[in-house]
Amino acid sequence: MTNLDPPEVIESVRALQQAAADASCLGRFHQGVKHLRRGMSLLDSIHPVADEHRTDWLVTRIKVASTLAGMSSEITGDVAAGLAGLDDVRLLINAVADPVLRAELNGALNHNYAMRLMTVGRNEESLASFDASLEHKEFLLARLSDPAPQMRGFVITLYSRGWVHTKLGNVSQARADLNRALELSEKYELWAQAADVRRILGTLSLRTGDVPEALRLYEESERAYRALDLEAPALLSMEQAQALLTAGLADEAGSHLDDLITRMTAEPSIANHLGNAELLRASAALLNDDVAFARQTAASARRLLLRVGCQTCVANATVLGLQADVREAVASGTLPAALPVRALRTAEKMREPRLVEQAATARMLAVRLDIRRGNLKRAVETLQEVPRPGQLTPIDYRMLRRLCRAELAVAQGDRGKALTEIRSGLTELDAVRDRMGGLDLVSGTALHGQELADLAVKLVLERNDARRLFVWLERTRAQTYRYEPLSAGTDPELAARVAEVRGLGQAIQEAQHDGHPIAGLRAKYNERLREAQRLGWHTGRWGRPRPVAGLAEVVARLGERAMVSFAASGDELVAVVVAGGECRLVRLGSAGAAAESARVLNVDLDALAPDNLPERLAEVVMASAHKQADKLDTQLIQPLADSIGDRELVIVPTGPLYAVPWGVLPGLRGRPTVVAPSATAWLAAELTKSSRARKIVLVRGPGLAGARGELEKLTTHYRTATTMTGAKATVKSVLRAMDGAKLAHFAAHGAHEPENALFSRLELADGALFGHEMAGLRQPPRQVVFAACELAMNRIRPGDEALGFASALLASGSRTVIAPLSRVGDLASAAAMDDYYRALAVRESPALALADAIAVDPFRRPFVCLGAG
Repeated sequence: MTNLDPPEVIESVRALQQAAADASCLGRFHQGVKHLRRGMSLLDSIHPVADEHRTDWLVTRIKVASTLAGMSSEITGDVAAGLAGLDDVRLLINAVADPVLRAELNGALNHNYAMRLMTVGRNEESLASFDASLEHKEFLLARLSDPAPQMRGFVITLYSRGWVHTKLGNVSQARADLNRALELSEKYELWAQAADVRRILGTLSLRTGDVPEALRLYEESERAYRALDLEAPALLSMEQAQALLTAGLADEAGSHLDDLITRMTAEPSIANHLGNAELLRASAALLNDDVAFARQTAASARRLLLRVGCQTCVANATVLGLQADVREAVASGTLPAALPVRALRTAEKMREPRLVEQAATARMLAVRLDIRRGNLKRAVETLQEVPRPGQLTPIDYRMLRRLCRAELAVAQGDRGKALTEIRSGLTELDAVRDRMGGLDLVSGTALHGQELADLAVKLVLERNDARRLFVWLERTRAQTYRYEPLSAGTDPELAARVAEVRGLGQAIQEAQHDGHPIAGLRAKYNERLREAQRLGWHTGRWGRPRPVAGLAEVVARLGERAMVSFAASGDELVAVVVAGGECRLVRLGSAGAAAESARVLNVDLDALAPDNLPERLAEVVMASAHKQADKLDTQLIQPLADSIGDRELVIVPTGPLYAVPWGVLPGLRGRPTVVAPSATAWLAAELTKSSRARKIVLVRGPGLAGARGELEKLTTHYRTATTMTGAKATVKSVLRAMDGAKLAHFAAHGAHEPENALFSRLELADGALFGHEMAGLRQPPRQVVFAACELAMNRIRPGDEALGFASALLASGSRTVIAPLSRVGDLASAAAMDDYYRALAVRESPALALADAIAVDPFRRPFVCLGAG
């Protein structure tokens, strides 16, 4: 027996319980369990207790025992033992005489019980316990004169039940619970709980296909946590990553998860989520075709998740590892008989209702392998076991099912049926893309349909059908440019973040100039850049999709011009040539060889750019550039000579060919050439209504040796132009001036950012003008000319989705953009622009004028005409 009075013992136990809770928050479960067991020993030491202290003693014991059961199961992973411990606690509660107090205790117990079940994926069972918990808590609240002290626990249970409904796809029930929880949180100023609810509402939006809304809610939730000086939950970071994966932004999701996993490794309090984070990281790697890393990370995730005991999570990791093995087998053509058998056995082990999608995915992987091995009978039988997708079925499942059905149709000799399946799959993908927000999300979505698109191109190529290939290329590439731009302007919050990035960029330059350290500024710059990028994912909106351009429309609009649409299937490069009302298919050899020549040529042009390059070095580099240009001309242009004659050209590149400055190729020297992401995009630019605006804007940025004379010459062509130089050429004033202009000309340093294309930039008096801001113009200029390095370059995502500074303007509604594909010397740029505008005054056609200007010195004037000419 202890010498302490019962009230003192009970108070000491409550202190130990709080210490255990603090330890649990830090992930120190063993330490927490020690505190709780010490508390139980103290309670045992004063038992039995006098009647006046019995209720306090019993309630304290119930709370300690309940916490101990949950925390012990966290350590051992033995959920059954944890639930059994809670069942024992239930017996203690029955001994509490006061019905209101009993309701409070039962409410807490049933909540804990439900949470244990939810942790291991037994979501249907957890609903019954959440229902019981809320029933007890409603009873308690109805009998309290002031419900505020109990409201936090009620709200937590309410949104936890909403979370389970979300997981189970019960959309209306989830939304009802979550909206009520948010309303109560705000009414009673429970701001941390309000942040929790917004996070779960974000996941509900993600499940229903509204990725921009999900990202917006996640962003609001994260800001709310920061405002409370709270660390954002690891779950929030994982849900953000899942949204990015849904949008096809695998690189961004991978980077996001790498940061999270590093943080988890350093912080024990969130290490219990490491398995799920690694699982998502493996998904990102697989989307990027990094099969080895995906397999390794999925295996690590599976080991961690086995300890947690979540069957659903383990199943996800198992299937992901299987996907990596199948992807490798399909790519290599090595198809061991054991692999489809393993996939089928994996599916058979997943019999629980909550694992239906995982089992179906494993079966579909077996189908793809059996098709390739010629076991069509089993493939057909297995595919019949795959359920049709439901309302909330993820897009990857839908695309995989369509791919299996298409590949099976091909194997059965029914190519028409295969193309029908592909067409239906791409239509489903369109429905996902239509709900996306900014250009990043719209352009990333094509990743999910890449295999379907590749199969369609392969099937049509085998038939040598140029007309059908033209149609399918338009259906499968550059879908971003089908969307009509909305004149919505830039979101104010995004504008503020971008301005911060600009200011920090200036501060870094000044610190470097003064010899001061920049590590802190650089870290802050990267942080603000990430925030701005994330805001851009959901603040941008695009209008309805335009119909895909038909061949007859293109032929009619081309007139005497020709269109060359390049495409690749595997390593085979082809061109569809539309000229004189005819459509021809021309095979052009190795896509890899063309890509390498384009890469080397671009490197050579960069090396040629400096104004004062030593003569001997210039000769060597020029010789190399000529060699690569000749190789590209031989492979890409000479085989088309009979088809294109001496016509003006519209070129639709593919992949690495976006980096080719076509005017340097011997066969195209002096020939007017326009580059467009697709025939649909070109046609939209061609049909852009002419604005009555006559305003001309001429802008000179800092640090350009030849720009002063360049702008002075331009003012002789455009005497009424608005000229912005020196301190007047600020970002805000330039954006205001160019909105609605007929022509905007920039003589400024520029840089393409391949990893963050919409933050490619022009340098102005007060810092960088970013692509994001150009995309936000209400009425972009009809023609924009960049006498600035690299700004015609793009980041090319799957589906030939081109994203960069110039392409953002085209997507936003500009008709024509003139820009260089590599670095350009200041003097060479100024001379090229003088020639261009003199020719434009006579020609009235950007493409014709640019062809004349480039032909003077093509290797030092690597400009292209984008959009329409």
